[in-house]
Amino acid sequence: MSDQPRRPRPSGKPYRRPKKDPVRILAFEALRAVDERDAYANLVLPPLLRKAREKEGPEAFDARDAALATELVYGTLRRQGTYDAVLARCVDRPLGEVDPPVLDVLSLGAHQLLGTRIPTHAAVSATVELARVVLGDGRAKFVNAVLRKVAQDDLDGWLERVAPPYDDDPEDHLAVVHSHPRWVVSALWDSLGGGRAGIEELLRADNERPEVTLVARPGRATAEELLGEDAAVAGRWSPYAVRLAEGGEPGAIAAVRDGRAGVQDEGSQLVAIALANAPLEGPDRRWLDGCAGPGGKAALLGALAAQRGAALVASEKQTHRAGLVARALEGNPGPYQVIAADGTRPAWRPGSFDRVLVDVPCTGLGALRRRPEARWRRRPEDLEGFAPLQRGLLRSALESVRVGGVVGYATCSPHLAETRAVVADVLKQYPDSDLLDARPLLPGVPDLGEGPDVQLWPHLHGTDAMYLALIRRTG
Repeated sequence: MSDQPRRPRPSGKPYRRPKKDPVRILAFEALRAVDERDAYANLVLPPLLRKAREKEGPEAFDARDAALATELVYGTLRRQGTYDAVLARCVDRPLGEVDPPVLDVLSLGAHQLLGTRIPTHAAVSATVELARVVLGDGRAKFVNAVLRKVAQDDLDGWLERVAPPYDDDPEDHLAVVHSHPRWVVSALWDSLGGGRAGIEELLRADNERPEVTLVARPGRATAEELLGEDAAVAGRWSPYAVRLAEGGEPGAIAAVRDGRAGVQDEGSQLVAIALANAPLEGPDRRWLDGCAGPGGKAALLGALAAQRGAALVASEKQTHRAGLVARALEGNPGPYQVIAADGTRPAWRPGSFDRVLVDVPCTGLGALRRRPEARWRRRPEDLEGFAPLQRGLLRSALESVRVGGVVGYATCSPHLAETRAVVADVLKQYPDSDLLDARPLLPGVPDLGEGPDVQLWPHLHGTDAMYLALIRRTG
């Protein structure tokens, strides 16, 4: 190493190389991927975490570092609307004129200041160092100036300043305070049926980190086996569900690695179980999952079908997703078939199946806990794009089931345009079909409403906001 002194900068101060913080650099890279490539954080983070562990080593990048990186990414995405409102007060130009990478760094800093217990000086200095590494010294000065303004108040103080009073504009107040787009607040409120307490509980639940829930696939694993793992507790409603405490790693569990168990939200499990247990008339030999990708429900349905001596056909339009379905079903104890086919143009004869599930593509507003970026990515006009497909898939499902058989229409959205409106419209064309009461098929689950369909909620059931309608063909 040279003994020569560092060359002074024009200001007279020696140049200091910015300190590279692998945790915050990783969080920044994840946010850039979400912004630039429309990626999902739950798909981007795992490979970035593996790369960091390999590069830095397990001692330099440990479980606490991984937990902090995860919190920085998900927390920033969940509270983006709130932080944008705060930053807009602290920046001397419209936020739309701030370069997206700079805005990502500012948002990371805002989350550390307003949404974590990181001390103020540490949050500012660490974020400015990140800015020096990824943006350069010039823009790091801008980041420093803005974050010092943000640090002048806490979250509650900022909300009093940036959120309109509830009595003046309830939806906009809730949108800013709970960081949801206004149109999403309105749609969720309509689905709940009114009342301030319920919508605030739901919006708060959307901003909480969801538990990791496993499913023990019948005939291959048991919940008791999974409960033998560290930090595992029984599910609330599904007999096959096991919840992992914070920090539990599914990939460390042998049954998950072997495919005998999987990661699956308990609401998703309940949909499959309810369809499997719905009363039907006549034989019970052939089941269809008409929108099977990526394979979680198909794997559970296949295992339940095997217990009855029934066979499952799992159909998925996209070839690469059909491959994921095949992987999920590999080792299923009973007969099954995976095909790549368009559910609206069936590759099977009408009336071929006794039970049919269509978990249709949707806006995903029921899984905002797991995919917080979806709330900012979706637009009201997306509903119009999904509507024809959802109706087409339900019509096809009703054509595919035999008389006396049962169809399950499911979607991970509570939006009325994707749930009851679809079912009501399609049933007008099929007067020989009746809605079944799905509530008795979810025994022990409270707050299921007036029926006959079922809407699950994060704040009431601890699940994604899954919707299920069960329909029997009667003629």
